[in-house]
Amino acid sequence: MKKCINSGLFWSLLIVAISCLACHGRSKPSVKPPEKPKEKDIVEQPEALNVRIGRNLQSALEFILASGGVLNDSIDLAKDSLVNDIYKKRDYQPVWCSQEKWLPLSDSLFEFLGHAKEYGLFPADYHYRILKNIRTQTEDTLGQKDAALWSRGELLLTDAFFRMCYDLRRGRLPYDSVTLRKDTMTTRSFLNLFDTLQQAGDVAGLMHALEPKHPAYDSLKSGLKTLLKSMEPLKSYTYIPYPAYNSAEYYNNVKRRLFEEGLLNSPFDYLDTTAMKLAIGRYQRTKGLPETGKLNATTVNSLNNTGWEKFKRIAITLDRYKLLPDSMPATYIWVNIPAFNMRIVDSGTVVMESNVIVGQPKTRTPLLTSNVSNFITYPQWTVPFSIIFSEMMPKILVSRDYLKKQNLMVVDKNDSVMNPDSLKWKKFNKDNFPYLIKQRQGDDNSLGVLKFNFANRYSVYLHDTNARWLFSKENRALSHGCVRVKDFMKLADFLVRNDTLRFPPDTLRSWISRREKHVVSGFPKVPIFIRYFTCEAKNGSIKIYNDVYGEDRVLSQRYFDNKTL
Repeated sequence: MKKCINSGLFWSLLIVAISCLACHGRSKPSVKPPEKPKEKDIVEQPEALNVRIGRNLQSALEFILASGGVLNDSIDLAKDSLVNDIYKKRDYQPVWCSQEKWLPLSDSLFEFLGHAKEYGLFPADYHYRILKNIRTQTEDTLGQKDAALWSRGELLLTDAFFRMCYDLRRGRLPYDSVTLRKDTMTTRSFLNLFDTLQQAGDVAGLMHALEPKHPAYDSLKSGLKTLLKSMEPLKSYTYIPYPAYNSAEYYNNVKRRLFEEGLLNSPFDYLDTTAMKLAIGRYQRTKGLPETGKLNATTVNSLNNTGWEKFKRIAITLDRYKLLPDSMPATYIWVNIPAFNMRIVDSGTVVMESNVIVGQPKTRTPLLTSNVSNFITYPQWTVPFSIIFSEMMPKILVSRDYLKKQNLMVVDKNDSVMNPDSLKWKKFNKDNFPYLIKQRQGDDNSLGVLKFNFANRYSVYLHDTNARWLFSKENRALSHGCVRVKDFMKLADFLVRNDTLRFPPDTLRSWISRREKHVVSGFPKVPIFIRYFTCEAKNGSIKIYNDVYGEDRVLSQRYFDNKTL
């Protein structure tokens, strides 16, 4: 009897399970996707035009939201959700046009979009060409009656407004570990901006309020405006990487670039070494460069120094300002890596400037924000492990005399000096080295006679150097990562300028002349910003520095190389 009950229960459960599986596998009724909006919607009665524009706006937005922002092959809204919020709130009534005319506010916005280049922006990102075509069509009798055409213009203008606000406020570069500007723009903030524009009617004023409040930003933007007036129409040219990493790709890039200069009949013809040298030599001759027939750094920089490349470098730099805080401290130290330059800014005025040496490309100076808290006369250098094993260890293995010649000593955890000849150097590696290598203080110390400390996780600092002749070199990306300051005494004087009781004139110099070690602290900490800005306005023109770490090139390839003006 029990067996029969169990058997019946089994079949009952099986039937239920099969039924559940059948229900689970049954497809749900599909939701019909919105129909694609009409390409044309001719309205004969002018008084009905706004009503039909509203219908087109609603149907177009339903389609756009369902298709991820895409209306057709040429129209893609970047801020589709915000655009929808605007028109939904207004019952899908037009805001930029009325009764077969574009309103004055739309004219102002359209004109602003046309000048996007002057802000380091790309007009195509704001639908400028399409909007220009739509505005031309709506000047014709038939276009004036096309509700679908007017609705597309409405959507594009609203999307352009929001994207312009976003790019002027936040920029196009990703926020990183040294970004200090707060991203406070919420959906409500953007919608409020739209309402403010509708009420005040001042496009330029509203946009300017979103930009960084830095004099250097304004100067660079002003210089860009002047530069654009003097340049030929911006045309995209082939970029030549240097040095070459792929010989075949490099060779083809050079041929394309020489063709663009009119020095070759075709970028596809085979060129032997002699023909290539002749073409390069002709280019060098036309540019006033030494006619070597060989591609060197100077020639490649000249080939890449086109208006298009300049524009992209300036655009990147303008966006870098959007990563800084809304206001800078009253007093701060600014180190610009590509410029090999350090400045002290006090109450908006540059009170001190110095050449610096920065890290080599393989040992880069890191970007950071900190505060200079103290400095040391006659410092002692503790060699980082990375330098010990990448540079010193091979030389130590050859001869222990290397340590003596470099004024280096090996110390244990108790800071006791060890006899290097007694150590088993061949057994040491990065995971097994229970000592430190230090360089005795003195004039031949790598840190020189002054070292400025600021908290950071990279163990870098500002300092003097025992190789001061390197400041005369044009390319000063030469260090292991720290920043060497040519005018280190002026920096020290500035830090203690308000404490004449403890530090009467020439006190620091007396310590140094007597080779005395002192830790100087107690002065107000001074913020330090180490940044990477390859462009700046200087003496009425724009100075473009060498992209020493290739940072601009990476960003250009990622964000701007597919853009057009």
